[in-house]
Amino acid sequence: MPLAPRAADIPRIPGALKFYKVMSFITGGFLLLLCAEMILKYCIDIRTNSFVWPGGMTNPETGEFVFFEPGYEIEAFGPNGFLALVPSDTVEAINLSLGILVIHGWLYVIYLFAGFRIWSKMRWDFGKLFFIALGGIIPGLSFYVEAKYAKLVDAFLETQNTAAATQGEAA
Repeated sequence: MPLAPRAADIPRIPGALKFYKVMSFITGGFLLLLCAEMILKYCIDIRTNSFVWPGGMTNPETGEFVFFEPGYEIEAFGPNGFLALVPSDTVEAINLSLGILVIHGWLYVIYLFAGFRIWSKMRWDFGKLFFIALGGIIPGLSFYVEAKYAKLVDAFLETQNTAAATQGEAA
């Protein structure tokens, strides 16, 4: 039998839900940026500007394994302009690729805290916390998980509001 939220936690649930929703969208957005950056860096051969599998491939003519040169990184305020794609490891100014990586990492920590907060206030089972955690590392999943669990929380809060209104009319 699932546990119901404690009566003392019910007034805190809307704030926890709002915080979780905001962090879900911000973290999910940065994760999509991070994926785009990783594709630029590891899936583009800089010599041919063509899409390749990360690392390398077997040359069909010789049968040898060929390593690809790393692709591009995003540079800000450098000699190439405000924003520029430069070959990997040649960034001279602000490395936005690294910035996106670091920012997403810290946002994920805050996202986990927000997810833990709503999970603990709602007293859900561990599986829901697991899917919330996965939402910050699987691209696009945070948007789905947020929508699904926000509906559950909203439905619970609606039943609480209905129950409170019914008790108020009875008195």
